[in-house]
This record gives sequence, C-alpha cells and structure tokens, in this order.
Amino acid sequence: MLPTVNRSRSSASTSRPNPMFPQYLRRIVKWQQMDIEYTFWQMLHLCTAPKVVYQHTKYHKQTKNQWARDDPAFVVICSLLLVVAAIAYCAAYDHSSSHAVFVVISVLLFHFLLAGVFLATCCWFLTNAYLREEAPNSHVVEQRVEWLYAFDVHCNSFFPMFVMLYVIHYFLSPLLVAHGFLAVLLSNLLFMLAASYYHYLNFLGYDVLPFLERTTFFLYPIGIVIVLSPVLILSGFNPSRYFMNMYFSHRL
Repeated sequence: MLPTVNRSRSSASTSRPNPMFPQYLRRIVKWQQMDIEYTFWQMLHLCTAPKVVYQHTKYHKQTKNQWARDDPAFVVICSLLLVVAAIAYCAAYDHSSSHAVFVVISVLLFHFLLAGVFLATCCWFLTNAYLREEAPNSHVVEQRVEWLYAFDVHCNSFFPMFVMLYVIHYFLSPLLVAHGFLAVLLSNLLFMLAASYYHYLNFLGYDVLPFLERTTFFLYPIGIVIVLSPVLILSGFNPSRYFMNMYFSHRL
C-alpha cells in the first residue's frame, strides 16, 4: 500500500497558488528570455544520459529555490518539433490540407499538451497526497511537489518518446504498417521501448526529490508494458497500423 500523510496538511499545501505560473506563461512568447542552447542540451541528454539532467535539476533548486523550470523553452521547442513531425506525416500520408490542419492541431493538443496536463496533475496529486515523507517534527519546513515540476517531468519523459514514436517511427513507417508478423513484432517492440523509457524517466524525475519515498511506484507500469507486449504480439495487434489508421486510414 502507498504511504499516507496527514490529509489536512496535504490539502493545505497543495492548495497554495504557484506565483511562478503567470510569469512562466508570459515568457512563452518572449524568445529573448529563453535559453535555447541549454534546452537542446537537455533534450540530447534525456536520450543519452537522463540522470545528468536531473542532477542539474538539483542545482536549479539550490540556486533558484524551486524544482520547476522558470524557462518555457523546453515546452515551446518540443511543441514546434511535434508540429514539424505531424506536418511530415501529413505530407507523406495525407492529401487534404484541411485534414492536415486537423491532424497537426489534434497531435499538439491531445498527444502532448492536454495529455501532459492530465498526467502531470495525476502525478502531482499522487506524490503530494501519498508519497511525501512525514516531517520528523513540526520545526521542519514542509516540502511538496510543484505542479509545474510535475509538468516538467512529463515533458522530459515525453521527448525521448517523441524521438522514437514520431521521428524513428516516421522513417520506419512503411515497414511498420505493413501486413505480417515482422511488422507486428517491430511495432510492438518500438512502442514497448518508448513507453518503458517514458516511465523510467518519470521515475527519475520524482526519485530526485529528497522528500518523496517509494518512488519505485512509477516503475510499476513498465512491468505492465512488458507483460502486455507478448500478448499483443501473439494476438497480431499492430499499434502502428492502429494509430496511423486513426488519422490516415484512406492511405493504408
């Protein structure tokens, strides 16, 4: 069972407004205030050495006294890359400009932003309500997970999945959407790797917080993915064909 904390304490701490959020939103349209070079450095290391990124998160906490980024560059660049990827898919598999606009908007809103808000809110609530360590005494300053940090963790976890399921998948799509066992096998392996890496990065993001305990809870979905993948392969389910059919059924 998950550990519990005092409900009144949890509700009080999670209900405090975040003064950084309005400033964060205002900086989205101000490129001159974004650290683009550092953002690309983070994106590279999230794919190759994610622990290094979260080591820098500790430094950010020490210097700015908050876990969450105050720079929206990561969200902006990730959104732009997602739009470019969606346009590339539409150029290869679509023939209607109006439908292409629908695909781009739906991918950006539902695949990244709205899904990210939902998942970040769930993790934010879960960590603050159940995974925080009990304060040893009343004189210790209580800490909690910031909602913006939970959204940062989702964005960090999403980017390597974007590379696998939008970029690599794009170049392999002629093979992955084909009929036959090989396409089913490769498609399931790619989706299994992407989903597992997403949850692993999710775990790293919360494991770095010193006031949380039993963060291995975020690794449990990896076990579910590993168990389900052979079942999906043996059943002949091809996730690539399924998701491509959602948008480009007339071309498959």
